[in-house]
Amino acid sequence: MEKETRAKTKEAVFEAVEKQGVRFVRLWFTDILGQLKSFAITPKELEGAFDEGMGFDGSSIKGFARIDESDMLAKPDPATFRILPWRPKEHAVARMFCDILQPDGSPYEGDPRYVLKSNLEQLKEEGYTFYIGPELEYFYLRDNKNPEVLDEGGYFDLTTLDAASDFRRDTILTLEAMGIEVEYSHHEVAPSQHEIDLRYKDALTMADQVMTHRIVVKEIAQRYGCYATFMPKPIFGVNGSGMHTHQSLFKGDKNAFFSPDDEYHLSDVGKGYIAGLLRHAPEITSVTNQWVNSYKRLVPGYEAPVYITWARRNRSTLVRVPMYKPGKEKATRVEYRSPDPACNPYLAFSVMLAAGLAGIKNRYELPPPTEKDVYTMSKEEREEAGIKSLPGSLIEAITLTEKSELVREALGDHIFNNFITSKKVEWDRYRVNVTEWELKEYLGVL
Repeated sequence: MEKETRAKTKEAVFEAVEKQGVRFVRLWFTDILGQLKSFAITPKELEGAFDEGMGFDGSSIKGFARIDESDMLAKPDPATFRILPWRPKEHAVARMFCDILQPDGSPYEGDPRYVLKSNLEQLKEEGYTFYIGPELEYFYLRDNKNPEVLDEGGYFDLTTLDAASDFRRDTILTLEAMGIEVEYSHHEVAPSQHEIDLRYKDALTMADQVMTHRIVVKEIAQRYGCYATFMPKPIFGVNGSGMHTHQSLFKGDKNAFFSPDDEYHLSDVGKGYIAGLLRHAPEITSVTNQWVNSYKRLVPGYEAPVYITWARRNRSTLVRVPMYKPGKEKATRVEYRSPDPACNPYLAFSVMLAAGLAGIKNRYELPPPTEKDVYTMSKEEREEAGIKSLPGSLIEAITLTEKSELVREALGDHIFNNFITSKKVEWDRYRVNVTEWELKEYLGVL
């Protein structure tokens, strides 16, 4: 695999394009639901793209402009220039993520990348940098029609049961060729389920990397004649796929979550951040778990968090403070365990940050950790301990989000309103559908 091609400025991009013989440059961006959108330009269009942006019809993109205000500009970010390793070398193709602009050159408020950048700019004014390290789980399947698995392997298996070791290897090599650092990869708990964890980066870089991760996994799977899915719960009766999200705030080189004197090695900032995540978890869940299918994963018994608690060792909680290297400043972080890998990372990172910052700003009190397995507790024990649950369905989650000033402020009115509308339409389509389960359960007896 070729070494990655980095470029930080447009001049460096022109140099890389000439040196690598790039024939096409794909401009990437997402709609409000996190679906990757792209169109290609030739190198001769690059100068205009950098200076003014490339025009396109925004009315055709989910949650973007109305048809009477459809003209949009995609302006590439030169720092995101990468060669696509899966394209032929003799006709090299590169990609860049774009910021979406209005015709007058002002930022478009319906652009999820702009939303995250805006939240990070506000954070920067307070002297903080937001770092993210996600663990993306996914399944390899025979095709995209039926959830037929490739293996019967289990957690960390390194045997012939793990049919996709080569898939993961090639995926990691491709990610690294694009400048994306991988920390871990392994077979997950469910048959044909896998995980590739990315080394932590600043939140904007990581959101771009999550989008790239998903397309690389799918491209490599297709090369091997199978299909990769980040669907949260594609197979009944086994674990679903999550995106446990490790996060921390730094001031310069100092981890703002760390305190050497605290029994949990957490500073007041770290405790406030966790308290904010816990308090606002119900209202941000529709963004971190945005699909009807997401709530088939968030049920007791399959390792996904359901109850709003925090702990250190206990993996049944919503928030965990990992203890791999207790007392080490750089390693101190908060792991938020409910998100799934099918979310829009730009929006999910934005609302998690907003929830955590609300806890810091308003000095929320952090409740004691729950080190007992919450799933084994009775309903009465949970009620006595004041333990609440995440929303149990998309409509329940959306109803909570719709009332949330925190989410509205984090996403901006345009994305907030369009997201709510889109999710209500999805719920209506789902609730009127007659499922296979209903037919098997009722058709022969009613």
